[in-house]
Amino acid sequence: MRARKEALLKQHARVIWMCGLSGAGKSTLAANLDNDLTDKGFLVQVIDGDEIRKGLNKGLGYSQDDRRENLRRVAEVARLSAANGIISVVSFITPTRSIRDMIRTIVGNGDYTEIFVNAPIDICEQRDTKGLYKQVREGKIREFTGIDSPFEMPENPALEINTGVLDVQQSSIRLLEFVLPLIEYKEL
Repeated sequence: MRARKEALLKQHARVIWMCGLSGAGKSTLAANLDNDLTDKGFLVQVIDGDEIRKGLNKGLGYSQDDRRENLRRVAEVARLSAANGIISVVSFITPTRSIRDMIRTIVGNGDYTEIFVNAPIDICEQRDTKGLYKQVREGKIREFTGIDSPFEMPENPALEINTGVLDVQQSSIRLLEFVLPLIEYKEL
């Protein structure tokens, strides 16, 4: 069934999982990739942390168990989408290697592509459009990834984009150039 849907859509389904600290640029790059791929005729869905917490995962908090369950559910949605020929661009902090391994297992190694959106914490704090880092520094938020909760650097991401060095346009071009060969339709 998947092969028929991919043939119909003229694309190969894939889960592009973008991880990195809050403020690294994941959501911006996901939105740009969505626009670029849609302009090229691909069917893409963006799954973003902020949006998921408003609906599907509304009842989950920020404990380690709730964060893991949040990401497990998202991985299941992305897996189901890939089975139906859809390209998913997923944008979540995804702080630990064990969680990323769980996601890779759920999605399937052949469908999962890990992109590390890397920016130093000081740059992330400068970009803090939501005021989260400020609230952490004031003691209003606890267990914030990168400050008082760990972020484990990915060991072997398929692609690392250093948004502390590259601007948004350069980062978006690099991401698009990397993703296109993965999703372009070739009959099997």
